[in-house]
Formats: sequence, structure tokens, C-alpha cells
Amino acid sequence: MNVSEAIRARRSVRKYKPGMTIPQEHIDQMLEAAMCAPSAHNSRPWEFVVVESAEIRRRITHLHPYCKSLPDACLAIVVCGVPEAAPNMPGEGFWPQDCAAATENILLEATGLGYGTCWCGVYPDRERATAIAHLLGVQTIPVQMIIVGVADETPRQRGFYDRDRVTYLR
Repeated sequence: MNVSEAIRARRSVRKYKPGMTIPQEHIDQMLEAAMCAPSAHNSRPWEFVVVESAEIRRRITHLHPYCKSLPDACLAIVVCGVPEAAPNMPGEGFWPQDCAAATENILLEATGLGYGTCWCGVYPDRERATAIAHLLGVQTIPVQMIIVGVADETPRQRGFYDRDRVTYLR
């Protein structure tokens, strides 16, 4: 599958085949793809927590109302932001955008490997981010969580090209 095909094949999957596992090689490929994402000043303001533990995945569902499918999935990859990685950025920095780029790379790599995914936002809900950080034992900020597993559904495509949302300045 090429990149263009992966972009068009990616879906938000909410039903997974329980009891499946993902080989370490594939997890590493998804994480490598994440770390190949662009970041402001190449600050790479991210850390990743791979949650394979069934107990922790179950506990996450009590903290995050939109990840009820997590217990049946294989794992979650929690993308955590490290704001202090680029201290000289304007305002609060670009770490949320950088983490989003890493997240999209994970989604596309997982699609290319044949897995279903669902992006579940965590930050800027500070209460949710703090609770998940505490559960995971991290000092960084959980920005989003990607549920990854063997899809047990094929959602219809929802994204499409809309010319009305494009302005050309020529």
C-alpha cells in the first residue's frame, strides 16, 4: 500500500477482534513512523507509552469516555507532549501540533500494516490528561491516544475533497 492509498484507506475503527496481538516488529514500525514526523526546530517534543496491559487498557476506559473499544483492541499508543523540549518557542510552543503530526504518522503506518485505529484526543482536557498521566506514571502530557487492533468492522469513508474549502491566491 502506498501513502496515497493509506491516506484514503484510513478509518476510525471502533470495533476490534478481541484476543489478537501485534508483533513487536509492527509496534516498532509504528513508533519509528511517529518519530519521523516533522517538529518545530526538530525539537521532537514527544514520548510514547505503548499500553498492552489488559488491566491498564480497561482502567483507561474509566478515565476517557470515547475509548470504550480499547479493551478489545490489541493496544493503545499514548502520545505524550514534552513542552519543555523547545523552550524558546513563541507562546506555549508548537508541541501539540508536533504530537499531532506524529499521531497521523502512526495512523497511516498502522493502516499500511493492516490494522484498524482510532484517534482519541486527551489534551487540552487537562483533568483527563492529568488522570491518564497519573495512571501511566508519566511526567509528560498525554495529548492523544491511538487505539490499535485488528478491525472487526469496515467503516465507510467519511473524508472527501471539498473544493468549496479551498481558496487559491494566484
